[in-house]
Amino acid sequence: MISPGQTLDLSLSRAVVRGGEAKTVALSSLLRRRTLVSVYMRNNTGSCDRQIDSLVAAAAELDRLGCDIIAVSRDSAASHVKYAAKKTIPFALVSDPDDGFARAADAIVEKSMYGKTYLGPARAAFILDRKGKVLAVIERVDTKDHAAQVRACLLGLA
Repeated sequence: MISPGQTLDLSLSRAVVRGGEAKTVALSSLLRRRTLVSVYMRNNTGSCDRQIDSLVAAAAELDRLGCDIIAVSRDSAASHVKYAAKKTIPFALVSDPDDGFARAADAIVEKSMYGKTYLGPARAAFILDRKGKVLAVIERVDTKDHAAQVRACLLGLA
């Protein structure tokens, strides 16, 4: 997994849902200031919903701490539009069906479900500066209180 101090290549373009509409942009264009990029698996699943709900509840506080939020999953842009409306998500949702962000972050891991193993993105979070430099990595997201993990990282960076 990428380490603090390294810089991510965020030139890849992805469908981004914000404000109820989807646009395809380079991920680098989303970095206006410190930004949390939180990777989750799928919309409308228990653990992922808890992870996103934690960030939604803390979005205003994280904004006051000078941090934008981006959530990344394999879901389609159409799925993200519905999910954002359902959960009133105030931050960007990125559709990354081929795990391009996770590959850029060297965060592809072996997973197991129903006895089968496969490769997929790690449920991790990255705090980046405006140029894509990694300031902090949360390697194991606590889905129930992800916002507390992010808050602790941000306060540690201050």
